[in-house]
Amino acid sequence: MGTLQERITSTKEGSITSIQAVYVPADDLTDPAPATTFAHLDATTVLSRGLAAKGIYPAVDPLDSTSTMLQPRIVGEEHYETAQRVKQTLHRYKELQDIIAILGLDELSEEDCLTVARAQKIERFLSQPFFVAEVFTGSPGKYVGLAKQLEDLN
Repeated sequence: MGTLQERITSTKEGSITSIQAVYVPADDLTDPAPATTFAHLDATTVLSRGLAAKGIYPAVDPLDSTSTMLQPRIVGEEHYETAQRVKQTLHRYKELQDIIAILGLDELSEEDCLTVARAQKIERFLSQPFFVAEVFTGSPGKYVGLAKQLEDLN
């Protein structure tokens, strides 16, 4: 696959886009086979069984999904900084899951409670009514422009 991916490029005459579906054994992204494959890709969109179980569609995991295009010089400083803050918030929320499961929200600091509330809002925001999720949610899809998304996530 590496040889094929290395040949895919944009030229003055045109471009080729390749979309690969990669099976990840036991959902282990560090498994050598998928990890080697991911090294050749510009972006990865990781679907999460856990998010799907929570009814969040599309079940895209923003922590495990990546893109080489997420750089300030490509997407702009505001977009980049917003994405980094969102990932930090969701990462901290993921770290707090075990504590919440064992002790509950009452044992968290005020700062951690704010992080949990913000992360839950972010999860709901990322699962807004997408056209592709209509069949799963029964809600009609809506379009939200990039500027509005950045504003809402800040």
